[in-house]
Amino acid sequence: MSTYAYLGPAGTFTEAALQKISQPQDLLLPYANVTATLDAVRKGEAEFALVPIENSVEGVVARTLDELATGDPLVIAGEVTIPVTFSLMTRNEKIDIESIATHPHAESQCRAYIAKNYPKAEIIPTASTAAAAEALVSGLYDAAIAAPVAAQRYGLKILANDIGDTPGAVTRFVLVTKPGQLGTSTGHDRTSLAVFIAIDHAGALLEILTEFKKQEVNLTFIQSRPTGLELGHYHFIIDVEGHIQDAPVANALAGLKIICQDIRFLGSYPREGALS
Repeated sequence: MSTYAYLGPAGTFTEAALQKISQPQDLLLPYANVTATLDAVRKGEAEFALVPIENSVEGVVARTLDELATGDPLVIAGEVTIPVTFSLMTRNEKIDIESIATHPHAESQCRAYIAKNYPKAEIIPTASTAAAAEALVSGLYDAAIAAPVAAQRYGLKILANDIGDTPGAVTRFVLVTKPGQLGTSTGHDRTSLAVFIAIDHAGALLEILTEFKKQEVNLTFIQSRPTGLELGHYHFIIDVEGHIQDAPVANALAGLKIICQDIRFLGSYPREGALS
């Protein structure tokens, strides 16, 4: 049996993603936000944590990136993606909707629907879509935008399904654990790194990309984030195809160590479809 922390409460898309990789006997523990979810692993309250890292429409989840890059070290052990669909739900079908609660990422993916149908409604940000549904039960808001499963879990009425502006939206989640024994290469892997430059300068990103180009390593994700120290200090979150044990990736990393101030290894793990 394994213990998993996840971004809760029950009924979130994160819980739905976790159901794809967990077993019936596993213990699933919901936490209020990404930081608390990852801290559960750091404190030994859970063996693994599952948190969102990017959405095909909204982009990156900044808190996840920052926690992995600058918080107490954790490594990614796997990933999972799920399609994301949103529903508008209420306690009672006959109600004037003046306030709608939801997560900011969900709101941004349903803007056209909201503008067309509820242009005067106040949008209330919540820690997760399921938290919006949970608060709706208590009568704090008139409606919530959340996953359809949240309506089932909290006994709410769905007024409209598939209200997202972009059909086929997908969210990617990462399975995180404490640093430890490194898994072997599967031939279908991804390696994640946090790369810190000494100070922003002309050609800094090109220097980094050149090291991967020389080894013919394909990048699948790159995002710059401020270090928080001062203007001009940035680090890059980079995902590449391959395992750290693969020679091209290992050689590229060796080259980066020469030109960068610091590198944090965030894990080599099976890509979607290779998780057991």
